[in-house]
Amino acid sequence: VQALERPAEVQAAEHLLQERWELLANLTCLQGPALQRLIEGIIQAYKSGITLRGNTTSLGRWDYSGSFFFSISAITTIGYGNLSPSTAAGRIFCIVFALFGIPLNLVLLNEIGQLMLLGVQHCACHLEEVFHWQNKASFLMKTCALVTGLLLFLLLPPFLFSDKEGWSYEEGFYYSFITLSTIGFGDYVIGMNSDRTYPSWYKNVISLWILFGMAWLALVIKFCISLLE
Repeated sequence: VQALERPAEVQAAEHLLQERWELLANLTCLQGPALQRLIEGIIQAYKSGITLRGNTTSLGRWDYSGSFFFSISAITTIGYGNLSPSTAAGRIFCIVFALFGIPLNLVLLNEIGQLMLLGVQHCACHLEEVFHWQNKASFLMKTCALVTGLLLFLLLPPFLFSDKEGWSYEEGFYYSFITLSTIGFGDYVIGMNSDRTYPSWYKNVISLWILFGMAWLALVIKFCISLLE
């Protein structure tokens, strides 16, 4: 990882310093400490979900759909880190909400996974009865479930992200896996671009995609563990 990422980090740091010195050279009335305070203020505001749009600021990360998406990211333990409560009351509520929400979400994910597994087993039994297959039916249904899950949760969603977020397919696929695996780096998060207009259903649909996708990926990981053992 160091060999892959370190050169890009050094290049980005050099580029940032070069832009800073060029700005101070072009605007002689601007002092270094004042510029540093402005940069820090912009970073803090961005972390809070506020960005400048001309002479106004953009709000909306804590509307209903944004709050619902934050709740999903909290109880699924994804924790992107791009948005967090800033008030003491909000932090206390988040703690209590997570204490009860995380166990309930684990129960929900387990139930969804069991329903998916029962559906695959039911289809396999039906094929065995109709075509008199035995091991072939189970293998065929597991393969179909794997391919269908790959399409619904990993391969097709990047096209939606490309349309709504302007990401490349590789970035959308990366976001899909990082989200469903609950790694949640937070470098890519949906609905955060203030220059784009998102439909009202967007974050709600993605929240459902996360729940079902996590249940499917948990089954795949469980199957991989059984093979390794």
